[in-house]
Amino acid sequence: MCTPAAGSRGRVRLNVGGRVFETTAATLAAAGRDSMLGAMLDASWNASGVDADAEYFIDRDPACFAVLLDLLRTGDLHVPPHIPEGVLCREALYYGLLDRVRAARWGEFDGDRLRLAASVPGRSPGDGTAVRAAPDGGCCVAHGGAVRVYNWMLEERRPVHLDHAPVNDAAYLDASTLLVAARERSGRRDGGVAAFSALTGEMRHRFRVAHGRQARSFTPGALAFDQHCKIFASCKGRLNEYGIGVWDCTTGEQTDFFYEPPACALGEADQLQWLDGTDTLMAATMFPRTDSSFISLLDFRGRDVVWSWSDVGTPASLEDKHAVHAIVMEDGRSVCVVNQYDDLGFLDLRSNAGGVRWRSGSKLMSRKKVHTEETCYPKLATHGGQLFASTNDAISVFSGPDHALTSTLRASDGGAICDFSIGGDRLFALHNEENVFDVWETPPLPII
Repeated sequence: MCTPAAGSRGRVRLNVGGRVFETTAATLAAAGRDSMLGAMLDASWNASGVDADAEYFIDRDPACFAVLLDLLRTGDLHVPPHIPEGVLCREALYYGLLDRVRAARWGEFDGDRLRLAASVPGRSPGDGTAVRAAPDGGCCVAHGGAVRVYNWMLEERRPVHLDHAPVNDAAYLDASTLLVAARERSGRRDGGVAAFSALTGEMRHRFRVAHGRQARSFTPGALAFDQHCKIFASCKGRLNEYGIGVWDCTTGEQTDFFYEPPACALGEADQLQWLDGTDTLMAATMFPRTDSSFISLLDFRGRDVVWSWSDVGTPASLEDKHAVHAIVMEDGRSVCVVNQYDDLGFLDLRSNAGGVRWRSGSKLMSRKKVHTEETCYPKLATHGGQLFASTNDAISVFSGPDHALTSTLRASDGGAICDFSIGGDRLFALHNEENVFDVWETPPLPII
């Protein structure tokens, strides 16, 4: 506990766990008003003023406080070997300095400078299906009918259990709220989308789909969000109610349903991506989930399909090159696709004419073939102007306007990469065979 503290521009004496520290109010103010130390100087919190001769007691770990105080003084993080990282992070969380510790430990995310920070073993080899990065640097991993959640220190929290209902997708609504899309099992109405606490694993809300004011069971495929607090999920109903369901994440109520038009596979979509610049939603149903691949841009305001592409009817020379993953590039003008042979291609969103422009110059780096009972197809992601593609047991990084291959990430012996995700200044790669996920971070630039 902490007694009322000082708020002057002069010196402040703190007794932390029996060890006395003397610093300045300016140093404590550098922690920010949202931190515990910064709040000590806020007049609205501490109306009693300053007692220059007083000593203020904080009942916490003094060794960790010394590290955090040095961080506020110098901007550098120096952790003695006898202080466990978990203990330091716990104390940093108490003082409101966890973001400061993370910023000092990691540099700005750069795919070409990423270094392997950790490899975390899973619980059951071979059943990991998806990994999702959390906004705070943690992650979650979907395993059959459960989602295992890890904080940013990679300590496992209470998992989300779905009573064996297989998980199709998961996504973080925010650092403390996890959305899970689960398949409906035969004869049971246990599928759908639900929000869970990322801290306790408890369900907070179940999102319902209604047609004609009648609630219907459904199997969701993929999840996405927009900047207006809307949640999107591809939905496949029992009575052929296929399309994209929409909910308000504040109220939890369904606000819309985009029914699947002819020759446009929406209910089976396994990828959704919101485009802020155009207020449209990309829905992609990819091979081998279906016999052919479909990509559409949906405008919910006019309820229109404003752009679409399919590999149905492609030339015979290309008919075996199915797109297996897709992502809209950050400029919002093109879609990048990758086929099962690791070729990259691009589709122009400004035109409905033309097919995939395959880029031989962006051919993924050749790599050793990983033998696995289940094929892991390539996946794509973009971040900070760079393009990332998983390639069997590695991740290739492409940079620049021509998407030149600039680096390759390969480290774990856990087999082929079945999924990867970027967020919280980290890249997480989930390996299939050994169910290991690797954590990649960008080290700080050296001080010259």
